[in-house]
Amino acid sequence: MTTSNHIDNKKPLLGVNIDHVATLRQARGVDYPSPLRAMQICEKAGADGITIHLREDRRHIQDHDVYEIAENITTRLNLEMAATDEMLEIACKVKPYWVCLVPEKREELTTEGGLNVAGQVDTLKDYVQKLQEHGIKVSLFIDPDREQIDASIACHADAIELHTGAYAEKGLAKDIEAEQAELNRIKDAVQYAKKANPELFINAGHGLTQQNVGAIAAIDGLYELNIGHALISDAVFEGLSQAVVLMKAAMHADKA
Repeated sequence: MTTSNHIDNKKPLLGVNIDHVATLRQARGVDYPSPLRAMQICEKAGADGITIHLREDRRHIQDHDVYEIAENITTRLNLEMAATDEMLEIACKVKPYWVCLVPEKREELTTEGGLNVAGQVDTLKDYVQKLQEHGIKVSLFIDPDREQIDASIACHADAIELHTGAYAEKGLAKDIEAEQAELNRIKDAVQYAKKANPELFINAGHGLTQQNVGAIAAIDGLYELNIGHALISDAVFEGLSQAVVLMKAAMHADKA
């Protein structure tokens, strides 16, 4: 398993979220397509890590997926989950390389925003510590907001993942001015986090596509981008392996 912490600002890593392979499987209640097979294809195509979200309602990834993927992964497993007792028990058994704590509501289609770390520092600090005691690195999925960054650092998180959903939504709406404002907000958050704690890993994700990822990937200081829905959507037309290749090319198109 790859465990290097080297940060190369010229080439952020690509973490591929394969949740929607499981979404397709669950739509029919059959045993295909296989998230495990998707993981293997993504790794072979150059993915630097694999992300899966085990939700409370088990709408896509199932418990057996988590264990199978953890046992067979050759890169790094990033397990997204809510900060609940149930998920803590599972994570401590599985011991993924990363756990990313995210907000979760049953009625949402997908994660709608960042975790309110500032409103629950004491609780999350204890939760983060329990995961770290089991050798798990912990990331907190937050909005690109200075208060949330400070709170994440206070929780002793190993990383933050900046929510890029607002940036992506403004781009889809063709609101160029608002899209640029959100991009600037993300840039400010990265620079602020780097100064606040130079040891903090800074990731980003949500709503990123081949069309909008370049500007995010160009931000100095980002360690990894986690991309799922758009990449799996591309795979419908391009094939999964090629979708990974094309996304990495889009990420690094303007890199030296």
